[in-house]
Amino acid sequence: MSSNTKSIGVAFEDQDIIGANFVQVDQTLGFTSLGQSAVTQATSKATGVATATPVSIITLNAASLGATTTAQFTLTNPRIKVGDQILVSHSSAGTAGAYNVWANTVANGSCAIQVRNITAGALLEAIVLTVSILSSS
Repeated sequence: MSSNTKSIGVAFEDQDIIGANFVQVDQTLGFTSLGQSAVTQATSKATGVATATPVSIITLNAASLGATTTAQFTLTNPRIKVGDQILVSHSSAGTAGAYNVWANTVANGSCAIQVRNITAGALLEAIVLTVSILSSS
């Protein structure tokens, strides 16, 4: 019998994690493809997008982003709540290492995503971002 189970007669019940201070994960923790959605910006890198899943794959518009310039757009998602951690990464397409990406202005139902070209020249790339919501509640 594992230390994470308790006997309930002839069977065992898994560890109750409700109210636990931490949960130990021995394998990968994440979302299946059912927890992901994909969306493409319509007209510019400032055009907002909407999704409704914990993980969003966002293909940005290929409009030019000037050297050392930041573009901002709004991600609308009903799963986002004040206090959540929004993780953003440049996951594919475009020049690796040419962008800084982050989230801020987290509100109930939305957040702002910032994309900064950190190179010395303009870039015209439809980069792909992966945005994950880590709920605080």
